[in-house]
Amino acid sequence: MGARYHHMAYGPHALARQQRTGSNVVYGDVAAQPDSGPDELGDRELTFLRTMFQFHLATVTEGGWPYIQYRSGPRGFVHHLGGSRIGFADFHGNSQFVSVGNIDDNHRVAVFCADYPRRMRLKLLGHATVVDDDDQLLRELMTVPEGRVSARAERSILIDVEGIDWNCSRSLVPQYDREYIRELNQANARRVAELEERIRVLEQEKRA
Repeated sequence: MGARYHHMAYGPHALARQQRTGSNVVYGDVAAQPDSGPDELGDRELTFLRTMFQFHLATVTEGGWPYIQYRSGPRGFVHHLGGSRIGFADFHGNSQFVSVGNIDDNHRVAVFCADYPRRMRLKLLGHATVVDDDDQLLRELMTVPEGRVSARAERSILIDVEGIDWNCSRSLVPQYDREYIRELNQANARRVAELEERIRVLEQEKRA
């Protein structure tokens, strides 16, 4: 992973506080590296994004205020469109258009993804574009591994990722959704069946 995220996120005041508290010992080596260009989305990031069914999208209002919005969909609704570009369908909401309006004015965004059961989180910084008039692209983004999303979508949002950071798991409280519990129960059931079969075979061998 390159140093672009740190050059984008660490301003002079953040760096000064790191130096005062000594945390620059941890972060300083990366921040001191030259900015070699956008961080690349690798297999680890893409695999993680494909499992996401929710994330938080941060934009900047025209008045300079940070604004954050929760986004969700079926697993696989975040698509990799090649290179550093990801995209997702913008499902119908409350028609306030705050996030898309912010992007129209200022393309800078942040994406916060968390896998609560595994206590993993990924932060992305990038430039977003709202696409209102590309039906083919929207159909592509409405397609997920399980089929086509039934929710109403009005436009596409594309993000060209520049900065990537895997955050530590500290303070991330594990949470488990129904699908995770169902998959865990199924895995346990398969394991129990395997053990029962081994016991049955051993008992047959013992009687033989």
